[in-house]
Amino acid sequence: MPANVWARIELHQGDITRLDVDVIVNAANARLAGGGGVDGAIHRAAGPSLLNACLKLGGCPTGDAKITPGFNLPARHIIHAVGPIYHDGTHDEPALLASCYRRSLEIAVERGLKTIAFSAISTGIYGFPFEPATRIALRTTARFLEQDDSIQRAIFVFFGDDHYQQAERIYAEMSAS
Repeated sequence: MPANVWARIELHQGDITRLDVDVIVNAANARLAGGGGVDGAIHRAAGPSLLNACLKLGGCPTGDAKITPGFNLPARHIIHAVGPIYHDGTHDEPALLASCYRRSLEIAVERGLKTIAFSAISTGIYGFPFEPATRIALRTTARFLEQDDSIQRAIFVFFGDDHYQQAERIYAEMSAS
């Protein structure tokens, strides 16, 4: 992978709801009805108009994504990506997770958005192991950016220090090879 692709991918530790970017990617459930973890935090920060907008979308299948305005967030839009519930890795979970990231990037490009921030899709209550999920996220994004230069910055946001440090190690390893 060319170095200029990896230069457009950043890691950030903190609260995704505070980032001033074109779009943040929510780790959503299939009903798009809000929930716990990052999904709940995004819904709380965006305000009640977000739930109303999500309900009008009629849900979203696993591996796909849909977009809404950002409402009260600094981000102008929210892409709601529905990741797979992890069972044992043999139920198409890796392909479905990669699809979430790819669909989110495709939607961002379709809308002319230049900066995108991802939460760690499926790694919370959906149980996808953090390291393989992070590798899938980074690999899928790097491959997309290699083919399309519309996205200027793809930021991966990790709330906790432990996950951020693990992601830094994975990023360093992947970007060096």
